[in-house]
Formats: sequence, C-alpha cells, structure tokens
Amino acid sequence: MRLLLLGGTGFVGRVVVEEARTRGHHITVLNRGHRPPPPGTTGLIGDRREPGGLAALAGGTWDLVVDTWSGAPAVVGASAAALSGRAGHYTYVSSRSVYDPDDKTVPHTEAAAVVKADPDADHADDYAAAKRGAELAAQRHFDGPVLLGRAGLILGPHEDIGRLPWWLNRIARGGPTLAPGTPGLKIQYIDVRDLAGWLLDAAADGRTGAYDLVSPSGHTTMGELLETINTVTGGHAELRWTPAQTILDAGITPWMDLPIWLAPGDDYDLLHRGDVSKALRAGLRLRPVADTVTDTWAWLRSIGGEAPQRPDRPTVGLDPEREAGVLAAG
Repeated sequence: MRLLLLGGTGFVGRVVVEEARTRGHHITVLNRGHRPPPPGTTGLIGDRREPGGLAALAGGTWDLVVDTWSGAPAVVGASAAALSGRAGHYTYVSSRSVYDPDDKTVPHTEAAAVVKADPDADHADDYAAAKRGAELAAQRHFDGPVLLGRAGLILGPHEDIGRLPWWLNRIARGGPTLAPGTPGLKIQYIDVRDLAGWLLDAAADGRTGAYDLVSPSGHTTMGELLETINTVTGGHAELRWTPAQTILDAGITPWMDLPIWLAPGDDYDLLHRGDVSKALRAGLRLRPVADTVTDTWAWLRSIGGEAPQRPDRPTVGLDPEREAGVLAAG
C-alpha cells in the first residue's frame, strides 16, 4: 500500500514507518526536514504550521495516512482537507487524555465523556483539548473513513518522553531504590510496536471511529515492571516499596517524578483502569512486559544510555537527593 506519514521521525511515527517497511508498503514522509527521512522512504519537506506547508503533497495520492500531530487542531484540519479525495483512509493518533476527568465512570470505555475542544483552534495550550480538537478536525475535514487511535501510556524502543528509559537507568545504577506504592498495583501501557502494528492493520481493514489502545488492566503490575527492569539491567537494585501516602507527603509527584506510577485515585482510574475490549476484539495483540523492557534496554545501550528528549515535553525523573531523603526517613 501507499502510506503517507505526517511526521515519522520521532517515536510513534518512526516505529509506524519501521512496521510499514516490513510489510512492503511504499512510504512517504512529510516533515520539516530537521532530521533525514527514515531509510526506505520518500521524504517530503513542509512545515504544517506555515502557509504553504502542505505544498509538497500536491499531486500525490495515498491509500493510508497516519497523523501523529500533538499541536494545534487547525493543523490537522488543514492536512485532512488537503488530503480529501487523494487518500483512502486517515488515521489520527490521539490519546486517552481526551476523556473528561470529571467523568468518574470506571472502567472507562470509548463511550466516556470527552473534554470540550475547538477543532479550529490555532493553538495548543491544553494537551487534552488539543488532541480532542484534532480528532474533531480530522473527522470534519477528511471526506472519507477516519480512525481515532486513542493511545494510552506508550513505551518501547525510541521513546522520547523518558519514562521507561528513566526507570531503566535508575535501576541499573543499583542500590536502595524507591519503589512506589505496592508491587501488585495494576498498570496499563502499550508497546509502541504493538500500537504501530494495530494502527496499520486497522487502517487496512477500513476501521473508523475511536479505539482505546492500551493493554488490559493487569497486563502487568508495577512490581512486575520494576522487577523485570532489575533483572534485565543486572539485578543491582534493592527495591524498597514505599507507601503511596509517604511519597505524596514528601512532595514527590506521581507520573512526573516517578514516571508511569500513579497513586490510587481518579487519575489512576482514568489511566490504568480502562476497558479496552473494543480494541482487543479488533485484533489488538500485546507482547509481554519482558520483551518491552529487554528491547528498550538494548536500544538505550546502543545509543549510549541517554534517550532523546522531545522539546515540547518536560523532563521526567526523581532527583537522587530527594529519593535518598525519603529512603532515609523510612
């Protein structure tokens, strides 16, 4: 098939390209040209935020489009409009962050309430509203089938947010290590390669509408994740499981200071207690956590141990002195 990737050199887009290449697709990538196009692709240059930024697409036709944009919704609308009639299917990689945090329904499904958003907004002050606005923009402006892939926590090789890489490096360093909450806490995530494979399968099948894309709750636990990381990185860490309230009282922020982890409560319910039966029925398959950890560690070592960092996202991870203070107090 002829696939157009809008982006394609970062995390999700890069892995979609890799998966598409194994399937023999003819791949075109449009980006700003700050990095070379992935091997085996046709590279086009254009800044979608600027007038004329889609000019390089003129005259082209594609079977599938995958769009990973996380900025202003109007950019997605312009792209969808420009590709109407010239592409067979449009996939927008969205986020489970689009759900309204005031909807306390547990477990969440695709039918849960979403945040209010403007599809014509030319700014992205709020991540959830930007993603929801982009969903609406794609559906409004693309005259054809539109798939909304609402991804949950995404981990795996090439991660440029730093969540799993931070844990890998921290546990590899060894010694007493702050392990948050209880080891049995269920967590949800998706390996980026499983996400990419499902997106391409679903697009080829002509699927439309919203799908939550993350593992079922309990696919792994915080304990299994950290123990697996410890095993894979050499077993140098002494995991010290610390009550959630102790961590919160110390001013340590879940998700940011301690990536992936959330204390039980509304945020945890939203991000780690979702119902993904719709995606499972549609063919979503998930590899074991050991594969994700092992392959991400191998990739991280291959690039010198420091993961790339997206400039539009804050750096995650706990300061060693703060960690030591909590451990000493315990």
